Amino acid sequence: MANHDLTAAQRVALARHQDRPGTAEFISALFTDFFEQRGDRFCGEDGSILGGIAFFHGRPVTVLGHRKGRTLEEHIAYRFGMPNPEGYRKAQRILKQAEKFHRPVVTFVDTPGAYPGLEAEAKGQGEAIARTLALMSALTVPVICVVTGEGGSGGALALGVGNRVLMLENAVYSVLSPEGFASILWKDSSRSAEACEVMKLTAGDLLELGVIDAIIPEPEGGAHLAPQTLYHELDRALIGELDSLEKLRPSALAAGRYQKFRKMGANALRKERT
Repeated sequence: MANHDLTAAQRVALARHQDRPGTAEFISALFTDFFEQRGDRFCGEDGSILGGIAFFHGRPVTVLGHRKGRTLEEHIAYRFGMPNPEGYRKAQRILKQAEKFHRPVVTFVDTPGAYPGLEAEAKGQGEAIARTLALMSALTVPVICVVTGEGGSGGALALGVGNRVLMLENAVYSVLSPEGFASILWKDSSRSAEACEVMKLTAGDLLELGVIDAIIPEPEGGAHLAPQTLYHELDRALIGELDSLEKLRPSALAAGRYQKFRKMGANALRKERT
């Protein structure tokens, strides 16, 4: 089936595919000399956030994103890409460093959401996410966010406040999972496929609503079938976006990002009404 014929539920399945490229694969394919930075200098290390410094076609940049892992052991260790507060505080530390040294930031969003465990809440999960959102909104360096797989709730948005928000063709981005949506709205999680259509969570839906800025095409059948083709498309898009953003003044980058997200809901509502 061609990508344009896929239903929203089929795109959710592709976004969650176990062989879909993740942050580690994107960093390895697109950047050189990556140096990982660990720990939040406060509580501990959370491997579900992967980040550090690297070069992108000779440019020094900061890269970070959610990490789900590949093996069962990694899935468990990284909680399937659901960060604890120390993960978001590590992201804050890395982002502050990018600001200090005037490095552009590229983030990769791929998480069902922040980890909802009791310990995470006790350590200040909501506060950690809020501070990350506030920090990203105020950065005076270029910020490009790429939704690569499953972008869920505030856990995804915490790394999604960019001057440009790109989205892979079969990625999804929503306020919560389709199963959670169906459980809340209809008290029946088995209606998740129906929820996928209602939620407007696909790249096409979100581009039309003005939530994202561009769609990165994927190979037929999904990114996992020909990842090198996807890397080429994404590499080209990142070059163009960085070239454009680096021409702007630092104050304009921060102001533009802030206004972009302040207007997002109003723009989406206006498009829905028309």
